[in-house]
Amino acid sequence: MTHFKLTLAYDGTNFAGYQIQPHQRTVQGVLQKALGKMAKVDSIHIDGSGRTDSGVHALGQVVSFDYPGEIPARAMRLAMNSLMPLDIEILDAEIVPADFHARYSAKGKRYLYRVARGRFTDPFKRLYTGHYPYGLDVDRIRTALKDVVGTHDFTSFAASGGVIEDKVRTIYEATVQDDQPNNELVFEFYGNGFLYNMVRIIVATLLEIGNGRRDVHDFLRLYEVKDRQQARGTAPASGLYLKEVYY
Repeated sequence: MTHFKLTLAYDGTNFAGYQIQPHQRTVQGVLQKALGKMAKVDSIHIDGSGRTDSGVHALGQVVSFDYPGEIPARAMRLAMNSLMPLDIEILDAEIVPADFHARYSAKGKRYLYRVARGRFTDPFKRLYTGHYPYGLDVDRIRTALKDVVGTHDFTSFAASGGVIEDKVRTIYEATVQDDQPNNELVFEFYGNGFLYNMVRIIVATLLEIGNGRRDVHDFLRLYEVKDRQQARGTAPASGLYLKEVYY
């Protein structure tokens, strides 16, 4: 057995998310089938650093698995890429110690969220950005982002479908770039972990603050009330990217 770590990028548009599901095209399903083909078995189970929803993209998703037999890391990457559809690329392959686990060994994650600011939906960006055509004060958003950094109870920012009881997470960095040439806002969030839909709910809240529909320090109130309904919106899946996983 050889224990592998793969880093991959994918366009999430035509996947029903990362996690394997019956009769659905998923990232995990495609990877497991390809590995099975290489090893001449039905499939090989892989563990991912986390699940991404349907339509969410990845620039640096990480998976780990045991491969039956010996194969150099470079050959693993080449072989897997030869079996990948056009919407997945294996960026790196490493042979790692047997106790490495893509999810449980992770120390932190970085997500990116792109918001297109055009008045109308850009047909060439619609699958890769969220869209917000209303006025925004970026300075208000930057002020609010300071309240996101730190250790907080993110109950108000967790989708109701989640099963994790402990909603306390630490955000190390939360930034926004005003990309005027592309008429986009680009958010980045680096933290020790993220709840289901947490980044998308945070972004929706920040956009409402930027539009003046919420107090600039409303995050502080939302941490206290612990009420998902008061955070309201969820930004579209299309703008979200899992950028990097830290070990």
